[in-house]
Amino acid sequence: MRNKLRRHLKRLMACSASPPIQRARALPCQLLSSGVVLALAGCGTTNRMAVSSIPQDDYQVRHPIVLDEMPYRLQILVEPVSGRFDGRSAARLREFAILYRKFGRGPIVIMPPDTPSGFPSVEPVRHALYRAGVHAGMIVAPYPAGPNPIAPMRLRFSGLKATVGDRCGQWPRDLGIGSGPAEDWSNKPYWNFGCAYQTAFAAQVADPRDLVSPQAEAPADTDMRTRAIDNRRKALDPSTWRMTSQSISGVGATAEGGQQ
Repeated sequence: MRNKLRRHLKRLMACSASPPIQRARALPCQLLSSGVVLALAGCGTTNRMAVSSIPQDDYQVRHPIVLDEMPYRLQILVEPVSGRFDGRSAARLREFAILYRKFGRGPIVIMPPDTPSGFPSVEPVRHALYRAGVHAGMIVAPYPAGPNPIAPMRLRFSGLKATVGDRCGQWPRDLGIGSGPAEDWSNKPYWNFGCAYQTAFAAQVADPRDLVSPQAEAPADTDMRTRAIDNRRKALDPSTWRMTSQSISGVGATAEGGQQ
């Protein structure tokens, strides 16, 4: 390739150094110069970009999931004076305490309803949270219950939470043909597309930290591994789950065909 290019350059220099030539010889020199330019262009590298006909607009870019300090709230019903609660509320308080131990920061705000006869005691709630492992500070801030005779006791703390960066339900332009042909035929998804999905996904994430990095691997189960090795040495099936000869349709049925 290089030797051929050198020959073309020598012939081009000879054409430029010679006296005025006839019209019949001018055309070969012009073709020769064009060939040298094309040869030089072929030696270089060209960055090629594959452009798709569909715009690369992603709903994850328009509605990103972010981690932020957000309030965790709980409402339980307590007795108007003593502040005692039932087993269902106790289970909700234990769940609330687990969330605080995992993601909570700062104090827990306990807001008993302030009625004309006063507000209920918060000591049962304090003790329940303490027994559940919450040893943080607690702030009591009654709120006006209004005409409601049985108002719930509210609890709140701030902690790490996954949420969508912007607000759903925004429609910056019409989906019809009234916004102009330049936008109507752009073949792009509408702005609110994917926002509800992202919001539901962020609300269902059990641990928001999983969106940043995976959890550390747990140590291997030594008992399971030893049992599998022993079964393999005994020429037995080392798997932990085996198929049986019973069909799925027969599970739960007795020999006479009835249900167990």
